[in-house]
This record gives sequence, C-alpha cells and structure tokens, in this order.
Amino acid sequence: MQQLNFYNSFYGLPSLNGLGGPPNPSLGTFTQVVPDGLTAFVTGDPDMTGWAAEISLDVLWAHAIAPGANIVLVLAKSDSDADILSATKYAVDNNLGDVISQSFGENERCMDPNLLTEQHQVFADATMNNITIFASSADEGAAQFTCDGSSVVQAVSSPASDPLVTAVGGTELHAARYCLTTQGCDPSANPDPGTYEGEIAWNESLFGATGGGFSVVHDEPSYQQGTIHGGKQRGVPDVSYNAAVLHGVLTYLNIPGVPVGFYLFGGTSAGSPQWAAILGIADQNAGYDLGFINKALYHIGQAKRHYSTSFFDVTSGNNSFLGVPGFNAGPGWDATTGLASPTTDQLVNYLIQFVSPGDGTAAVAGSNPHAHGNPSAPGQMKPH
Repeated sequence: MQQLNFYNSFYGLPSLNGLGGPPNPSLGTFTQVVPDGLTAFVTGDPDMTGWAAEISLDVLWAHAIAPGANIVLVLAKSDSDADILSATKYAVDNNLGDVISQSFGENERCMDPNLLTEQHQVFADATMNNITIFASSADEGAAQFTCDGSSVVQAVSSPASDPLVTAVGGTELHAARYCLTTQGCDPSANPDPGTYEGEIAWNESLFGATGGGFSVVHDEPSYQQGTIHGGKQRGVPDVSYNAAVLHGVLTYLNIPGVPVGFYLFGGTSAGSPQWAAILGIADQNAGYDLGFINKALYHIGQAKRHYSTSFFDVTSGNNSFLGVPGFNAGPGWDATTGLASPTTDQLVNYLIQFVSPGDGTAAVAGSNPHAHGNPSAPGQMKPH
C-alpha cells in the first residue's frame, strides 16, 4: 500500500480507496485477499524478493493505465502450481474481478497433468462467467527451462498457452526522446517526446526475449484457424506490449532488503497487467463485461482495415534465445509478437463491436488439454 501511495503522489495519479485515506465514492478500491494464508517474508530471499517486485510492477502499472479501476491483489501461499491455482480458483469462484492478469508461468510440460486439467477448468469457469484472462508469454524467447532446470528446450509457457487465456508477448518500443536545447537539439525540428516511432520484437540478449511458439498440450483453437501459421497446435502469443528493459517502465519499490527507489522494469509481465487495464476500460465503455476476447481479436486481425487501425503490426525481429531457435516476426500474427501491440482507442471500440455473447461458450467446448504434463516435476511457477 505504501508503494502505491507514493507512486500515486509522485505521478499525480488519483489514489484508491483502501489505502488509508477518507473514502471517496468516485474512486476505485485497492484490496488484498489472502485465501490460503501467507508464508512469512524472508528478507534477502531471492525468490520472495522477485515475486514482491513482480507484484509491485503489476499493481502499479495496471493502476497507471486504468487509474479509476478497482484492483484486487490475490496472494497465493507460495509459488507452487497447486497454491497459485488455489488462489486463482478463489478469485474466479468469488468473482473478485472481471479481468484477471497473471505475470508468471513455467514450461507447460512441467505441470502435473491433473493440475493442468484443473487449471483449464478454472479458466473455463472464468470464461463462462465473462471474466477475461491474461497471462504473460515468458521472457526466454522460444525457450523454456526443462523441468529440472538443467537445460533449455523449445517450448511455451503455461498458463499463457491455454486457449482460454489471452497470451501477451513483448515488443521493443521506440519513441522520440526529449530534445534539449542545452545539448544542441532543436525542439522545433524534432517530434514531441514520447511520439511513437515504431516497434520490433523484444529480444535483448542481457535481459530476455518475448516468449512464443506452439503448444504441445493444446490443439489449435478455432479462433486461430486461418492465421499465418496454419498449424495444428495453439500458437502463442495472441498480442503484445512493450517489454524491453532498456525501453521499460519505471516502478517504485519499497521491499525489505532492496534499496528504496524507482527501478526500470521490462518483460512480458509488464504487458499483461497493462492489457488487463485496457480491458477494464473497454468493459467500462461497453457497460458490461466483454469476457472472452480472443475470437474478436483474431477477427480484427484478419480484417485488414480493422487491423491497421487497432494494432501496430510488428514485422521485424525474432525470439531466438539461449541458443534455442525461435520464430520471425512478420505481417499479421506470428509466434513472436502475436497480433502485436494495441493502438488502444480503436481497438477498444472494435472489441465492443465484435465480441459476441456466445464466444466464450464456443471456446470452452472441445478445448481440454492433452495429458502431456509431468507428474514428477516440482511444479513451481516463476515471475516473468
């Protein structure tokens, strides 16, 4: 809460109810829910510190994009598959929000088959209740670590690979920098700071690359049929957002054992909460919960006029990483950046126009995963 209060004050963002101030009915709320209890935080533990930083990134940047939205932070007891699934199920069963963002994952082959089936059922329940689900596509390019962590293989990340999830990949955003006369720059001859100048697939050798590829657990969903890959398996990601660390977002951290201050963050985990915020805005504009959006997204992607005004198509770069060959970005959908990054305004209008009430029901039917998990794997998610 302290981090969110300071962040709001620093950037002049509206606060939220639940942060210690007097109630304001015109503002949203921030609440934390702990359905299974918490494990005590251990200062200096790298795993706990990483998750704490991830939580900060997700909450602060979801709020930055949709400052009036209610935010419910659901905390799992640990990062085991079972504990995270339990927390997700609690959020769905209790209808804690109309959009869920998940900035974590693991090699889909490493989930216990029973937990994989249970996870899919939770997503099916969410979809049938008009809850939109996002997940980051991972930060190791086309690679994922093997279940014992000893090597890398070409694979995609769960939960992003589930066909009921909107998987968010990463781009490297290029925008105009500040033009300072003190450095000999003429502002009148240069674009305004922040002006969009283009994007490429995110692939920074020192930090990570956009996750993407094809599932071995899930078949190609009907909404992906006719896309450029023409395959038989679920392709990841569906969409993207800026993920480059060196072109990243400033996030304020106040975590025990970490110097207090602003840090530059990237990764596909930065995109999932921001996409979730966009959907919160879309739901508000529509006056109802849009729910499952993947069919509408691909409808937009296959209609040239709609696509060009809804997405910035990313056609340059690849997600080869850690010695594992990946996939090239290209026109339209690809297994590197998906349909790519949103232009937001027109995309929101088209989603409201093209999402149909039966889309979620059709997506749930026949979408069960294959029994391809690993019951002997440790089953531990990691933040992206």
